[in-house]
Amino acid sequence: RGWLCPFAALRLAGAALLSPGSCAFEDSACGYEWDFAHLPWALHGEGHYISVDTSYEGEKAVLFSPDLYSEEWSCIRLIYQIATTSGTSSDHARLNLYLRQEGESFDRLMWSAKEPSDSWLIASLDLTNSTKKYKIVLEGEMGQDKSASIAIFEIKITPGYCIECDFEENHLCGFVNRWNPNVNWFVGGGNIRNSQSILPKDHTLNSELGHYMYVDSVYVKHFQEVAQLISPKTTAPMSGCLSFYYQLKQESSIVFTLYLRDTNGFYEEIWKTDSALSAGWELAEVDFSAPYPMEVVFEVAFNSAKGGYVALDDISFSPSYCSNQTGISFNPAEASCNFEEDLCNFYQDHKDGPGWSRVKVKRNVYRVGDHTTGFGYYLLANTKFTSQPGYIGRLYGPTLPGNLQFCLRFYYALYGFFKMSGTLTVYIFEENHVVQEKIWSVLDSPKGVWTQAEISFKKPMPCKVVFVSWCKSFWDCGLVALDDITLSLGSCQSADLLPPSPGKCTFEKDECMFTQKKRGRGIWHRRRGPTPTSYTGPKGDHTTGVGYYMYIEASDMVYGQRAYLISRSLRGVSGKQCLTFFYHMYGAGTGLLSVYLKKEGDDEEIPLWRRTGEQSISWLRALIEYESDRTYQIIFEAIRGVSIRSDMAIDDILFQAGPCLEVEEIQFSSGYPDSLNEIEY
Repeated sequence: RGWLCPFAALRLAGAALLSPGSCAFEDSACGYEWDFAHLPWALHGEGHYISVDTSYEGEKAVLFSPDLYSEEWSCIRLIYQIATTSGTSSDHARLNLYLRQEGESFDRLMWSAKEPSDSWLIASLDLTNSTKKYKIVLEGEMGQDKSASIAIFEIKITPGYCIECDFEENHLCGFVNRWNPNVNWFVGGGNIRNSQSILPKDHTLNSELGHYMYVDSVYVKHFQEVAQLISPKTTAPMSGCLSFYYQLKQESSIVFTLYLRDTNGFYEEIWKTDSALSAGWELAEVDFSAPYPMEVVFEVAFNSAKGGYVALDDISFSPSYCSNQTGISFNPAEASCNFEEDLCNFYQDHKDGPGWSRVKVKRNVYRVGDHTTGFGYYLLANTKFTSQPGYIGRLYGPTLPGNLQFCLRFYYALYGFFKMSGTLTVYIFEENHVVQEKIWSVLDSPKGVWTQAEISFKKPMPCKVVFVSWCKSFWDCGLVALDDITLSLGSCQSADLLPPSPGKCTFEKDECMFTQKKRGRGIWHRRRGPTPTSYTGPKGDHTTGVGYYMYIEASDMVYGQRAYLISRSLRGVSGKQCLTFFYHMYGAGTGLLSVYLKKEGDDEEIPLWRRTGEQSISWLRALIEYESDRTYQIIFEAIRGVSIRSDMAIDDILFQAGPCLEVEEIQFSSGYPDSLNEIEY
């Protein structure tokens, strides 16, 4: 078996001092229990770890903590190892850490790792303060490797932030040195004397026995040799004051700089030393904002072997800014809009004329409705015929602060264009320089499908996003629809790397928590693009327009045949729950779509929602409020209608704790109302 390195060097002082939820696995599991429905964990008291391996048949092992409270910000540090003898398996063992919050049916994935290693590794996770009870759930997935092992040496939960460190423990709080052949950060103190520089006592204990980090120029061989010490990545948005103590001695120029680095590798300088010498430990304070995952990089650059040294200790963080200033607390929701109530903070320049109109379409089988609900408002360019030969529409967003990374997402749909140039373009307008930069333009041909676009951008100066649609010739002009503009902090790529929302299923990767109950030919299929039969089914999915959805293929079924999609068993909680999903029922022969609640121990299923017959050519939103204090399942049942034009589809399922913010007036209905192919202004 590819097995585990000794961990004796990494002991805490006195297991009795451990905070609730922490465990060194020395002689007990500290209240952690394993789920007997899965593989067993083995406690190795002599080696101080708990592990699971493939000597038993099974897919996974689950370990969960006692009930915990976190009324102040905390840091979870997990010291673990994934070991394997086979480097060829594509399906490696994986270790996942979830948060199981009171009152929620789904566990929230906080972190996941699958990289095998020859020694222990450390993961650091920020845990925001909450009034709810929670459990930590560790899940070891064994994969296909026949000789995989997963070990957990230590779980430590401490008040404070994961980027804080006094360097007194061997794991260095997850800080790592970026190795360089000549200059590196080392641990100093504790009577360690391995440098030609005369190093100070540490700051934490003010003693030779205390520890700190240092970097020395003695092995510098080239001009501008650089050493980097990199913090654990932040895992929750935070802003405030970052402080640390340093000592600097230089004989020729040293550059000591502090950077923020995002997940795309972009560096932003936030501090640089301005002194040539510090007699003792100097305090440095810097305003710090990490609205999305960031690493803090302490970088020292030397120009010669006689440069000197830099020592670092006691990194700490406070959620209040160092200066009296309050940070720029920009809420990206201010630059988001679904147009249901009004234009939000967007506006038009009226010298262009009203290029964009806010409109709504009643449910019908000819014209697609909005993206938000299928029967709400969206924006449409060139909706009214004018005496002008063409039109131009500019929609301006609110001012965005400079020097922040943004992800802009929106949905658009095109109808009836002969020429695509200028159909829809997005510009960034820098106010100070009056500079316009095109960052996106539509390339694909009109499909009449709501398609998602996403753009990452970062500008040094305050700027605005401008949506422009124009058409020179009346005969070339079609319709451009725009809806559900959302802005978030961080790049779109880094947002995609975040763990998925618990209880959300878009069917983009798989069928999530759902399985089939197969009877005869009644099967739900996962598909992208249009369904094979004309005049029924969606043209694209609801999530992006080009992704996956689940549907029944009526031509494979007979009249009255049923297909079931059943959730796994969900944890019962007290109080109301809200289920949201989108459904598509278009086709003259459409049958019946129902949602049921099946409680553990009950024979009968409780009907929650039903639609019969053709509803709309659009994806429509459904909201269902329900309660279950026992373990339960949600069942989607589709019954094939009278003809092959009876394809029914569902997409974007979301389970949420608490009552629905809106309530659907009709839970059980048949057919669509009087079909009106008209636009309301």
